[in-house]
Amino acid sequence: MKITDIKELESLAKKIRRGIIEQVYCGKSGHPGGALSCADILTVLYFNQMNISPENPKAPERDRFVLSKGHASPALYSTLAHRGYFDIEELKTFRSLETNLQGHPDMNKVPGVDMTTGSLGQGLSVANGMALSSKLNSDGLRVYCLVGDGEIQEGQIWEAAMSASHYKLDNLCLIVDNNNLQIDGQVDEVKNIYPLDEKFKSFGFEILKIDGHNIPQIIEAFEMAKKVKGKPTVIIANTIKGKGVSFMENQVGWHGKAPNEEEYKQAMKELE
Repeated sequence: MKITDIKELESLAKKIRRGIIEQVYCGKSGHPGGALSCADILTVLYFNQMNISPENPKAPERDRFVLSKGHASPALYSTLAHRGYFDIEELKTFRSLETNLQGHPDMNKVPGVDMTTGSLGQGLSVANGMALSSKLNSDGLRVYCLVGDGEIQEGQIWEAAMSASHYKLDNLCLIVDNNNLQIDGQVDEVKNIYPLDEKFKSFGFEILKIDGHNIPQIIEAFEMAKKVKGKPTVIIANTIKGKGVSFMENQVGWHGKAPNEEEYKQAMKELE
């Protein structure tokens, strides 16, 4: 299934955002801000770009996705549910004792999750391994890895970036969810990571910069990344933390906080 209609993809992104709010409200904990900021990116990946099959989630030839910023799991869970990997009603069990949908994704428990993540900074290293394996096996799959901008303050990210370039992993696409907010405040004030484009260029990456909420731009960037040869690509997606919910947008306090009943109702109304 590949959806090309922009309006339909935008509608799906809104449904995925509703699923994010539903999970964090029902679980009474979670990270809505950074989950909402990457919802459009995941919508395009899972409904327009990736070679995947909910009926066969472990298919060897499938493309791979690594959510390195594992605390944004509500975005991944909501996307997987709407893509048909499991029942949407299961989202309401988020972070409960009996559920498989824990605060960080577990590849052994949730169909469609390709890598267990949570410890920040490690996802790109894993994605490198997947991409290198694919090249050695000549199986043609693509690997996508989503990192947070605060996350790339971790040194391991840059070691992995060096390796991705060294091994010419042109089947690897890194996406930076660049909302410029992390748990302690603005990224550029906590530990400045900018200019990201020049840093990744010096590490040998092809650079693409987009509005991470503009569906056509996201699609175009992924299509361009497929044409890059001999080096990895990074898509620097400028996003808004809490995107889609007015009182959460650009508010660092919503990095890791659940809405109360009144806030939940308002958020769900805005996302109708």
